[in-house]
Amino acid sequence: MSVKQAQPRIETAAPARCGFVNAADFGFSPAASGIENAWALQAAVDGGGTIIVSQPGVYQMADTVYIGSDTSLVFGNGVVLKKVAEQGPFTHVLLNKGALTRTFDHNITVDGLHIVVNGVDVRKFLAYGLHGQLAFFYVKDLRIERFRCMDLGRAQYAIHVCTFEDVIINDVIIKGDKDGVHLGRGKRFTISNGVFQTFDDAVALNGQDYDVGNPEMGWIEDGVVEKCYDLDAEKTTGFFCRIVAGGWIDWWPGMAVQKSDTVVSAGRLYRVQADPDGMIYTSTTQPTHAQGSQVLDGITWGAGQTDVTYTAGVRNVVFRDIFLKKPRIGFSVHFSKDKYDRSYYPGAEIPVQEQLTFDNVRVLHDQPTPLLEINTPVDVITLINSSLRNNRIEFRSNDALPDYLKTRINMVGCVFNQKGTLELVTNSVANKEIAVKTSASTELHDDFTASVVPGNGRITVESDLTGLRS
Repeated sequence: MSVKQAQPRIETAAPARCGFVNAADFGFSPAASGIENAWALQAAVDGGGTIIVSQPGVYQMADTVYIGSDTSLVFGNGVVLKKVAEQGPFTHVLLNKGALTRTFDHNITVDGLHIVVNGVDVRKFLAYGLHGQLAFFYVKDLRIERFRCMDLGRAQYAIHVCTFEDVIINDVIIKGDKDGVHLGRGKRFTISNGVFQTFDDAVALNGQDYDVGNPEMGWIEDGVVEKCYDLDAEKTTGFFCRIVAGGWIDWWPGMAVQKSDTVVSAGRLYRVQADPDGMIYTSTTQPTHAQGSQVLDGITWGAGQTDVTYTAGVRNVVFRDIFLKKPRIGFSVHFSKDKYDRSYYPGAEIPVQEQLTFDNVRVLHDQPTPLLEINTPVDVITLINSSLRNNRIEFRSNDALPDYLKTRINMVGCVFNQKGTLELVTNSVANKEIAVKTSASTELHDDFTASVVPGNGRITVESDLTGLRS
């Protein structure tokens, strides 16, 4: 799909910026139509600077507003932006201008945005794979404060940021069906003070992703996710946090590919865009087009990023002060391998996710679900000052790799609330090597005992826990 270019909404020039500008001066009003409000807010932000929306009320929005560099958009208390389909469904409420040309925008703040989706929940890609209600692609120095969305649909993420540097997302409440905060590749980020009640992932750190899940892939690194709450709900899928890795290879004639597969060709990444029908294609014609999509041998290839990488994943990220009320897997360190996506192409370089730390994670439900489910190589897992119930660390294989490499687990100062036996670490990966060390542990019940299940692998233990002490 080709990239849509931004179109000017009005012909009048924005006034020179002197201090704060009120969007009402451009006609942004609770009494205006959705089209009128989209045009008015676009005119207000086009001049940059600090734009405020001060009058409380529900503002209809019928189109995307594009925000550029050196711009702060501040919504006052009681201001709500409600999507309406006056001219048909649209995807993003706000999108940075550089997303259309893969050009970095910088120094952007969105403060106090409250979106009502109102059933206008659709993926109409302006940048293929980007589909947040609030979306940024190619951005540096971004701050999102006081974001609210209580009716997230099944098609779009609430906040979607990809290819970034220096992002702060603080004070969010997100409820609904799809991902709350979904990140693609980037470095230096903080997600803090989040309340989530989502059917799908509350937070997704998807270095690799479905072809429709992120516009670019690579490493997500040097970040903090803190002071977040995963609230209970009647139905669920996904995880509190999905942590996805992947790897791919150079294109070669005769290779077999499926939906979402990635290849490197002519200095660019190309991805298979297809229905999730399980179809396997044979590629005999090399993709070399510079943009958009092209059909070759019955395969739709989407042209992606030009800064080539062969691996993707997550490294050097701290999860701190996380409260898990929802009875689902807390953290999935993840390869996909299904009809929607194959994270790892056979024979690719092995992506090792690195240095994941979990500090003061508190499980507040009683279901026997894994705290961590791991099916990628990861070097070190550190779990400190955390409170577990019947929540194991589970290593699983999806047969993507011949070797899942060694993982070291260090648990310090954790509280174990389980009555009876807790299978602390379980493994079903052939030849997997795991080294477990626990110290300064607290057992709340006299009959508590811990065990490990090595399966066809090997687990070495140095522990102060009943059942594992030497």
